Amino acid sequence: MRAATAAAGALAIVVFAAGASAVADSPPATGARLAATGSIETAFTPGDRIDNLIIAAIAAAKREVLVNAYSFTQRRISGALVAARKRGVSVQVIADSQQAATLPQNVLLELVKGGVDVWLDSNYQAAHNKVVIVDADTANATTITGSYNFTVAAQWHNAENIVILRDNQEVARAYRDNWLRLKAHATPWPGARTDSR
Repeated sequence: MRAATAAAGALAIVVFAAGASAVADSPPATGARLAATGSIETAFTPGDRIDNLIIAAIAAAKREVLVNAYSFTQRRISGALVAARKRGVSVQVIADSQQAATLPQNVLLELVKGGVDVWLDSNYQAAHNKVVIVDADTANATTITGSYNFTVAAQWHNAENIVILRDNQEVARAYRDNWLRLKAHATPWPGARTDSR
């Protein structure tokens, strides 16, 4: 028994050492360190009305709303995007192509019919970003991100979270730059007219 325990311990040390070596040999993490300005708000489901927070941010948009969506079935959020578009705000959505094809209750066609530019991203196993970027070039720039899909289930049945970063242009621009990189390889919604209003 002691021999087996000693052997298992030795094996664990070798595996740990190999893992530590692999981590040490990994390329350095990359990312941007940005200034902490503005305010940060957090919200969680169940409990908080994340849908209302997202809708309020969209309603406050003056120039532009950019969205990354994985699953999108929340009609109240899609309605807020269409209303923003009707107010003259540029509204564009990049959605996961697989979810768009397989989720029958998705609201993407409603968005297209409402004048919102919709793009489909099939370049990854999952286009899993959930982001709303509002007026990235203004002092009131807002970025919303987290685990929350734009779905009824995320609001009422799942444990989800968001972070709202207000009045931080640097963060909003970083997310917008990523949004634009993803859009460059995405496909417009079939048959939709797309432009950058």
